[in-house]
Amino acid sequence: MSEVKKNYYGSLCTEMYEILHKKAPEDELNFYLSYAEKGKKILEPLCGSGRFLIPFIERGFDITGIDMSNEMLKKLKLKFPNAKTIHTDIMEYDPKEKFDYIFISSGSVSLFTDIDICKQILTRIKNWLCKTGKFVFAVDTIKNRCIDDNDYNIAVSVKTKENFEIVLKSKNYYEEKTQTQFSPSIYEMYNNAELIQSEFMDFQTHLYKYGEMEQYLKEVGFTQVKTFSSFEKEIAVNDECDMFLFECSFL
Repeated sequence: MSEVKKNYYGSLCTEMYEILHKKAPEDELNFYLSYAEKGKKILEPLCGSGRFLIPFIERGFDITGIDMSNEMLKKLKLKFPNAKTIHTDIMEYDPKEKFDYIFISSGSVSLFTDIDICKQILTRIKNWLCKTGKFVFAVDTIKNRCIDDNDYNIAVSVKTKENFEIVLKSKNYYEEKTQTQFSPSIYEMYNNAELIQSEFMDFQTHLYKYGEMEQYLKEVGFTQVKTFSSFEKEIAVNDECDMFLFECSFL
């Protein structure tokens, strides 16, 4: 079994993700598109295999994507070879230009479970924005807490185009003190009954309470923060929603 990497999308995880999530959900895509302007520079950290990045390119926007998963970026390049992408860790990325709009989709900011590191990332993103720029993103809320499992259970299985079967087994448990949802996962690929590849993923997410992220954003220098509970931009008022969406600027 391959080396354990926290929240790293390896080859089997990427293959399953591509099968299950071929396109961005229309409501979520439209939410992020609503902030985009032609002629402005856009950055998508954690762009993955491009299910948001590619629709932006197809609509004529000037967008760059960064991701630390080489497997994900390879999938993206197969679909759109001319996409502007950079293989890098978000903590190492050092752009020479400022961006008008930065977004992180799919609640991926919740993957930064170490709050100190999360604040460092928020600070870096703020510094990548031009003075009138906006940062838009989503996080998972405590409503997404899973029931604790005693053992690994099959969550989903898919067939590849080569007719191999990929099986995902996961085990969920929640840590109250840190608000961390742990979901260690085992990906297995089978050729009929023969196991031909396996991969472990140390998947963790921080589940947010209402008002928590707003505090972090203000600490790092964002002065204007709007919190939504839906892609229709309904204002969030409590924890009773599956996600919080944030629109941030510092004018």
